[in-house]
Amino acid sequence: MNLAAWILVVVAATFLIPFIRRYLFTLGVMKLMKAMNFIPKVSETERTAIEAGTAWIEKEFFHGQPKLKRILSQPQHKLTAEEQHFLDHQVETLCEMIDDWELYKTRILDDKIWDYIRREKFLGMIIPKKYGGLEFSALGHSEVIKKIASRSLTVAIYVMVPNSLGPAELLIHFGTDEQKNHFLPRLSDGREIPCFALTEPSAGSDAGSIQSTGVLFKRDGELWIRLSWQKRYITLAKISTVLGLAFQLRDPEKLLGGEVELGITCALIPSSAKGVELDLRHDPLAIPFYNCPTTGLDVEVPASAIIGGIDQAGKGWQMLMQSLAAGRGISFPAQA
Repeated sequence: MNLAAWILVVVAATFLIPFIRRYLFTLGVMKLMKAMNFIPKVSETERTAIEAGTAWIEKEFFHGQPKLKRILSQPQHKLTAEEQHFLDHQVETLCEMIDDWELYKTRILDDKIWDYIRREKFLGMIIPKKYGGLEFSALGHSEVIKKIASRSLTVAIYVMVPNSLGPAELLIHFGTDEQKNHFLPRLSDGREIPCFALTEPSAGSDAGSIQSTGVLFKRDGELWIRLSWQKRYITLAKISTVLGLAFQLRDPEKLLGGEVELGITCALIPSSAKGVELDLRHDPLAIPFYNCPTTGLDVEVPASAIIGGIDQAGKGWQMLMQSLAAGRGISFPAQA
């Protein structure tokens, strides 16, 4: 072989054989890019999102080399007898009660249907039985939403949101015992109607961009929060009794002894609190479920309203990333 041929072989081996390419070329390029600050750093917010949750068989597809044996070996879940009974009776009864044509004409859910949904604990499917909920599996939850959606997408959304977008999900995982004992039984049987106020004019799925603020202050020796927010597209807000609110918490007086900017925090706000506005209504996609903007100006609540208590101040982003995947992973696909 002449010199040109040898050069061609070396170049080909360097770039076509992964093991050689990795050590002779890629590592050097990466070191150079790091030294020249070409690679952006992963922020703490981004790291939390990346590390939240676990991977299922979707991992097989995303890394480009799916292992069919592993996919087929996944267990096939079945409904429990209790879940099947609920589908055969309560869900069937609900579907029989719904006149979707009438619902679209009036754009109001009949009180009899809404009362039945609350009484039969459709809003408490994910809540543990010890708090009065149904404690259904993900499959049971999915099958209920799927069946209702086949009859009325509007009613499916009414049932779906409290079971996926909080605040029950956050309370189950992060709430204090006092918060769980008070709210979960009331959310289970519909005495409390929840909504989760996350989306803003400038922040949709990108929750890290929220502008709503909360400022810590002291009153009579107790910690309080003064809140202001502007939220949009909040399902059930109009008829809610409790708002799960995501906001940026600040501690300008360093009452907690740490940073001034504490970060995203989640709290429970009574819808009836002074300064809370829930008067308008959106009409997304001409589907007549309650979907509303909400604003708050100088709304004052005790710091104990933070989900999980004051120790969870600034940890709302982690809560959101770890606990609100039920909507995307269960409820939304079930509607399809």
